[in-house]
Amino acid sequence: MKVYVIDNGSQWTHREWRVLRYLKVDTEVVPNTTPYREIAGADGLILSGGAPNVSAEKSAMGNNGEYLDKFNGPILGVCAGMQFMCEHFGGKLGPGTVPEFGAVDLKVTNHSDIFKDLPDRMTVWASHNDEVKALPKGFEAIACSESCPYEAVHCLDRPLFGVQFHPEVENSEYGTEVFQNFLNVVKKYMLR
Repeated sequence: MKVYVIDNGSQWTHREWRVLRYLKVDTEVVPNTTPYREIAGADGLILSGGAPNVSAEKSAMGNNGEYLDKFNGPILGVCAGMQFMCEHFGGKLGPGTVPEFGAVDLKVTNHSDIFKDLPDRMTVWASHNDEVKALPKGFEAIACSESCPYEAVHCLDRPLFGVQFHPEVENSEYGTEVFQNFLNVVKKYMLR
């Protein structure tokens, strides 16, 4: 299995790579300016966090739009990666009612796929001023917090997932399990 981590400038991108290596995945961090043809052979993609304001600094998100349009396998967007994914498909972004920095009480509302076999509540680490304000058509929320209704989302028609929090940091409970569950989705798609 080959999963590329698309580097959107997050201070924690290397941690996503490290978790995947710990889970024995063939992985590589690639710049978000990498031509699509060079990543087309991957089995899955992770769009890292990064740009401080996705709407205002779209150019900082490089070729993420092309990856979302052309890549048919599973994609996990983390923080800015999720925000970009949602806006790309027609969702709306804006400043968070309460910006989240630090520990957040996450409530899981859908236990399929990336939250399979995980508890209803967990403490995760967040670091964002902006958030998804309206989901794109065909997406649904699968986790929320007291101040953010869209802490995690998925697409109903494609294997696209997004998390507003950072499962790659040690402060996030069950973060490794979230990545393993994403890899389980990737495995399913490889067998199709």
